[in-house]
Amino acid sequence: MKPLVILRPEPGGSRSVARAQALGLEAIHIPLFAVVPIEWQAPHPGDFDAIILTSANTVRHGGEELLKLKSLPVHAVGEATAAIARAAGFIVVSVGEGGSRAMNLPQGQRLLHLTGRDHQTFPGATSIAVYEARTVDEPEGIAELKHCVVAVHSPRAGVRLAELVEDRNKISIAAISQAAADACGPGWQSVHIAAEPNDIALLALAASLCEGHDA
Repeated sequence: MKPLVILRPEPGGSRSVARAQALGLEAIHIPLFAVVPIEWQAPHPGDFDAIILTSANTVRHGGEELLKLKSLPVHAVGEATAAIARAAGFIVVSVGEGGSRAMNLPQGQRLLHLTGRDHQTFPGATSIAVYEARTVDEPEGIAELKHCVVAVHSPRAGVRLAELVEDRNKISIAAISQAAADACGPGWQSVHIAAEPNDIALLALAASLCEGHDA
């Protein structure tokens, strides 16, 4: 069975490793980024009707400024983000199921997207970055990926992986989305896309590849 390499930064990386291990996989964590808070200022809550949350990292790293916005309802990208928002005292009014591009957001509302410095934009929404994923210059173990399956959780991770790895023809890619797969570039042994853009579906795909089902 091939080892599985998880590139996702903490704290999500450890959760993915634990899920992979529960599937019986040998999981190796090589984070390409470190998520850290950045200085930001919350706008007046009366200027907006709701918040868009596309990552739980917003809640983890939003700090005291985030608490000023607790009167606003939240549209969360998925259940994991929704759960952390609820635990922080927010009221979650909608939960997506197909990634940020599939969120069913209300029309005609003043929406505030609290997000990372590198993010997808929503037409008509105001975006404010509250954290950033800083590049790890020399990820330990990145030169030892031969005969591994690599799980790519984002397009940015795919771009960074392509920058770091030149000898690719014995490495298989399990990507969370078409955009993440495209970002990895050419030359890999194989590239596969998860049935749904979430960690559970991605790891199910990775498990199949690790077990040798590389069709």
